[in-house]
Amino acid sequence: MGRVEGKVAFITGAARGQGRSHALRLAEEGADIVGVDICAQIDTVPYPMSTPADLAETVALVEKTGRRMLGLEADVRDLSALQNAVDRGWDTFGRLDTVVANACTLNGNGPAWELSEHQFQDQVDVALGGAWRTAKATIPALIEQGQGGSIILISSTSGISAEINIAHYVAAKTGVTGLMRALAADLAHYMIRVNSIHPTNVRSPMIENQPTVDLFAGGRPGFTFEHPEIKAAFQSMNLMPVPWIEPIDISNAVLYLASDETRYVTATTHVVDAGALAAFKHPHVE
Repeated sequence: MGRVEGKVAFITGAARGQGRSHALRLAEEGADIVGVDICAQIDTVPYPMSTPADLAETVALVEKTGRRMLGLEADVRDLSALQNAVDRGWDTFGRLDTVVANACTLNGNGPAWELSEHQFQDQVDVALGGAWRTAKATIPALIEQGQGGSIILISSTSGISAEINIAHYVAAKTGVTGLMRALAADLAHYMIRVNSIHPTNVRSPMIENQPTVDLFAGGRPGFTFEHPEIKAAFQSMNLMPVPWIEPIDISNAVLYLASDETRYVTATTHVVDAGALAAFKHPHVE
């Protein structure tokens, strides 16, 4: 028996990166998956976003574990699309136990006053608005099922502490942390647990791209993600001697919070940060 055997998980941003990793980890432990992703580009995001092929690959990888996955294209900025995905998942699997609001973007960077209104709005609409819409779309099914459940919001160390040059992201992720606490209070009566996870930098397309490298290089040309100076800049944010962590490190936390091992754990900020919040060190960018 797996740790989430027979459960069904609804995951946003499931096409690649952390979302794909969460889907695979839960499937390995016995869950079936409803995974959604926009599979399209948002114009304020400076790196390539997911594609339908990415989502299809996640479905294939989950199926290799012996579990089932329903992969659907849906934008977390579209409540009706999320509600339709929940309905299709219910029709397919007949239950819902775990919700992972994972979808997020990084809509450029720069000093707070230099960010465009469009950048700020898109960032908040995906990261915070998307988490709220995901909760709104799934909570009625969890309540109707009457067996409790687990809602996991993927926040960030930026949801607890400040970061430079990403005020829109800090604002959105701090909002996610507050949303988690409010939802936990609202849903405790139904035995529905709500917790947030706060990673340091995770090696995924959100940071493994040239615009992020350029930021950490202070605008100097000729650097790559694996350049020692860039890795050292990332590492300076953590106490432990690692530049970043891997998606599986967050997926293991998702599994823990989805399992019955945490049946009385709610309203917590679960930090997986290699000591970043204790380090108080951030790369200086000119």
